[in-house]
Amino acid sequence: MKKEEFGGPAAGKEGQTGAEEVSSSFVLRSPFIYYLGLGTNLGDKEQNLRTAVREIEERVGQVTALSAFYVTEPWGFSSDNGFLNAACGVKTSLSPFEVLALTQEIERTMGRTCKSEGGVYHDRIIDIDLLLCLDASGGQVCVDTPQLKLPHPLMHLRDFVMKPLLEIMPGAAGLIRPNAE
Repeated sequence: MKKEEFGGPAAGKEGQTGAEEVSSSFVLRSPFIYYLGLGTNLGDKEQNLRTAVREIEERVGQVTALSAFYVTEPWGFSSDNGFLNAACGVKTSLSPFEVLALTQEIERTMGRTCKSEGGVYHDRIIDIDLLLCLDASGGQVCVDTPQLKLPHPLMHLRDFVMKPLLEIMPGAAGLIRPNAE
């Protein structure tokens, strides 16, 4: 499978011909399939996941797949609140950075007040993570910026991500760590 790389919203195009720029512009607006991880451990957890999926459908694109909901333990921190996790597939022409901005907006709208940073995790009403992105031809889209990394660099360590993801995309295991040797 081919790998496509995005350097971020301000990636330079020095040394490219006009034809390459047109091609890049076309690729950015071609349909993508994103695989998102969803998690919640506060409030009505099932309703939180259903609300997030509805908001993704309304703001981001067509939800093409939704896993079962999985009851899981907190990962990376202690909490008395267990999690409910799922994964979904979304078809859209939005760029990875546009999808990131919209999913973060959905988190805020649903009441999430802070993101996990520096390996410090918290209880949350909703968490939406971009896991994988495929272009229109099925090629993997890779992003490596401080704001976004695709594929998600920790997903292979998290059963609460992998079980729902593999349910809706059985081939995901082969895409997790494309640069690993």
